[in-house]
Amino acid sequence: MDDMDDWMSGRLYASILQRASSYTVSLSSITPFQPRPAHVRHLSSWGTFRSELLGSSDESGSCSQSGRLLSTRQDLDFQLSQVQINSILRSNEQSVSVPEFYGGGLSSVRKFESNQLAANMPNEDHRSAATCLQSKGMLFGVFDGHGGWACAQAVSERLLYYIATAMMSKQSLEELEKCMEHCRPIPPILKWYKHHADYNYRDSASLYIDQLRVFWQELLDIEEHGEGMSPIDALECAFKRLDADISLEAQVPLSNDLMKSTAIQVAFSGCTACVAHIGTDGIHVANAGDCRAVLGVQEEDGSWSALPLSLDHNSQNQAEVERIRAQHPPSERDTIVTDGRLLGVLLPLRAFGDVRFKWSCALQQSVLSSLESAVDLDSLNLYQYMPLNYKTPPYLDVTPEIMYHKIRPQDHFLILGTDGLWDELTNAEAVRLVGEHLSGFHLQAPVSPSERNLKLGQMHELLLKRQARASPALDTNGATHLIRHALGTGEYGELCQERLVSMLALPEDLARMYRDDITATVVYLNSDLARSHHS
Repeated sequence: MDDMDDWMSGRLYASILQRASSYTVSLSSITPFQPRPAHVRHLSSWGTFRSELLGSSDESGSCSQSGRLLSTRQDLDFQLSQVQINSILRSNEQSVSVPEFYGGGLSSVRKFESNQLAANMPNEDHRSAATCLQSKGMLFGVFDGHGGWACAQAVSERLLYYIATAMMSKQSLEELEKCMEHCRPIPPILKWYKHHADYNYRDSASLYIDQLRVFWQELLDIEEHGEGMSPIDALECAFKRLDADISLEAQVPLSNDLMKSTAIQVAFSGCTACVAHIGTDGIHVANAGDCRAVLGVQEEDGSWSALPLSLDHNSQNQAEVERIRAQHPPSERDTIVTDGRLLGVLLPLRAFGDVRFKWSCALQQSVLSSLESAVDLDSLNLYQYMPLNYKTPPYLDVTPEIMYHKIRPQDHFLILGTDGLWDELTNAEAVRLVGEHLSGFHLQAPVSPSERNLKLGQMHELLLKRQARASPALDTNGATHLIRHALGTGEYGELCQERLVSMLALPEDLARMYRDDITATVVYLNSDLARSHHS
């Protein structure tokens, strides 16, 4: 066995590193990115990936596919140094430590780490993190845009305000309203944690404040509002109300063309959202779409297990498909979800915006026609189009599915990720990666009786997998660690430089064809606080 280890760490790894140091990738042989069910990996193994990416190699060293030789001068040369790889992967990372006493009491969050890697330009993924200053707890969200980045951008700016406002007491809301009436500074509602590259719709800020004010004025008119909504009620109310405001803003006259153009872009594009409110003793997760929240749990034997705190709303979720079918006549049963998409077009089955699946045909035509003289619809990528079998709208809503989990001592972290992360990693893989990164300990299962009877080649494969599990982490940020492994994990679980470079070096106009935007936020929980609650 020792001889096998020596051979493995010597010749084989030297060969891998040598091949990874410089190579050429043929774009004509790359298999384009295709969305797929969450439980299926894009590529079953690095061998499959490499053969599809590089083609088969002939004696001259050129890559070929379907019998055609590809000249190296026709190929794009993809070469990145380790420094360049790290620079790309870490450019959007964020790490924030949270004070022990924060957000109205003891904090259940020790710190959080977040990162993004774009495939679209601009990135259609967005993220948010904030502490509630007028109520208790912290809020974290990830948002995956589609049909453009506008909706995800707006929702990432606004949704956490709506949630926090709904949880505020009547007294605190009255103070906000008095400050507005007398033109005094407004007490801050949230403490935001922004990355320096985060962007806000500054031209629409006044509109967003006005709409938020209308929302809290209506809350003040509710007699039983009292101490504010519970997290579960606030999350559902905020999701629905913000989506209604997005729809309204696209229909009413606004003060200038830029603001109107933005409102239209936000409404006609769309985004999914997964938001977690973490209080002193529990986690509420509100999800609409195919982003995901997964809890990392450490078992008594030191191993890590994944506990999902959300369900994907797509065609793989049969209960979700039946929910939508039940809202429409039986005659539409076979046309509502076709080819795994809503009306054959949209992958997520719940989302913000996407008024093409919510408004009547007449309203869509009226709004777009009224803009044609003032706004260049082509520049906004808008056009008058109706999906087939569009008979009884709305077909889409944003009502979130909300799950609650009481924090236990064994609950160590929460991963929030857009579907670009879950396209590449299973829940269990993501939790194991973060758990072992957190503990610095790589737990290996004992060799089973069946494994002791493996042939030499099979034993070699097993040892490769075990050695890959024990490789030291290259990143201090847990979210970066996740993204690096999501894109660069090889056949045996090892980090494969060749695969990672191929995913990172694609030009901007081609990257989206081969991978999705990825956003990951890892929230590390205060286990000591959980133990005190359980003692």
